[in-house]
Amino acid sequence: MLGRLIAYLDSIHARDPAPRSRWEILLYPGVLALGLHRCAHWLFEARLYFLARAVNHFSRFLTAIDIHPGAQIGKNFFIDHGFTVIGETAEIGDNVTIYQCVTLGGTNPANGKGGKRHPTIGDSVIIGSGAQVIGPIEVGDRARIGANAVVTDDVAEGATMIGLKARSTLVPVETWMREFIPYGTPCDEPCEPCEPDERRLGELEAQLSALKDEIDALRAQSVQDEAQTPRSGTDS
Repeated sequence: MLGRLIAYLDSIHARDPAPRSRWEILLYPGVLALGLHRCAHWLFEARLYFLARAVNHFSRFLTAIDIHPGAQIGKNFFIDHGFTVIGETAEIGDNVTIYQCVTLGGTNPANGKGGKRHPTIGDSVIIGSGAQVIGPIEVGDRARIGANAVVTDDVAEGATMIGLKARSTLVPVETWMREFIPYGTPCDEPCEPCEPDERRLGELEAQLSALKDEIDALRAQSVQDEAQTPRSGTDS
């Protein structure tokens, strides 16, 4: 038990260099919320729903993190900072990192499959701050979801999702970086190449040419007007 706790705290320190000791990590709201969720989930599986909810509400009061007692969470789960919501049928794999203000939300139960209405998160996934992952979708192992992305479709293994509605970048993350990426959003990633639109470039070049012709015409008219204007003081 103690060995598992130490390994869990060390896994957090590997992703967050800020704490100076394991004792400091124990004060993290995400660590406290996960510990209380383990208790709530045990009560939920024992069908002690009211007690499970009571623990859930107490945890939310202390940490500002709302994890439904029914959510299934794997090993080394880390919520950095907090203000996160995780729904009842959410399933989270091992070594997942979630930053602040993330929602693993559900759709209308009538649209779910067998009651499943929240996402399934694979192993080693990183979800950036403010991201919204909605519905009974699957997020593949090692996927990265950028800050403020809204994900409503399945995410391929190793893909990086950005934008609203989120789309995958053209370069899968596993082809160029296998290490941990804070906030799931690389700062120097190539993302999508800038492919020129030939039609649009042609339109801009035509407009530029027309502007140049208009300027030349105005200059010529100005020179002509100056030549035709009589100079004062030439007649005595």
